Amino acid sequence: MFKIGSIFIPVTDVEKSTGWYETYLGVKKIESWDEGVGFYLPTGSTQLALVKVDNIQPTEFTTQENQKNSYYNFVTDHIEAAHQHFINNGITTTDITDFGGMKHFDFFDLDGNPFSVVSEVADSPFHSENVRKMQERDLER
Repeated sequence: MFKIGSIFIPVTDVEKSTGWYETYLGVKKIESWDEGVGFYLPTGSTQLALVKVDNIQPTEFTTQENQKNSYYNFVTDHIEAAHQHFINNGITTTDITDFGGMKHFDFFDLDGNPFSVVSEVADSPFHSENVRKMQERDLER
C-alpha cells in the first residue's frame, strides 16, 4: 500500500547544495520551488529533495549505546569505489567498517549532514533482492 516517496534533506544554501548533490551523488533535477529542489537518483524510485533551512538541522539520532545513526542510507554494489570517489573529491568520510559481511561508511555534505553508505550481504534477509521476493510473495496472497 505504501512505499517511500521522498527523502527531505535540510540545507542552508539550496543553490550550492544542488551543485554538490548533482556532482557527487549523480542526482538529476526534477523541479525546484521557492525553498527547495527535488531530484531523482539514477536507480530506484525514491526521490530526494533539498529544503532550505536557516539553521543546520539534525539528520541523525543517537542510539541507546550512544552511537550516532542516520535516518536513511545509500546502497551500493561497489562500496570501495564509492568511498574512494568521495575521498578523491575531498569529501569527509569515515573509514569503511565491516558488520558481519555488510560494509559501511559515512560521508558528509556541505552542511555536515551525515549519510551512510552500505553494501548489501547476499545472505541477509535485508538484501534488496530478498526483500523483493518477500514483496512478490505477499502480492500473490
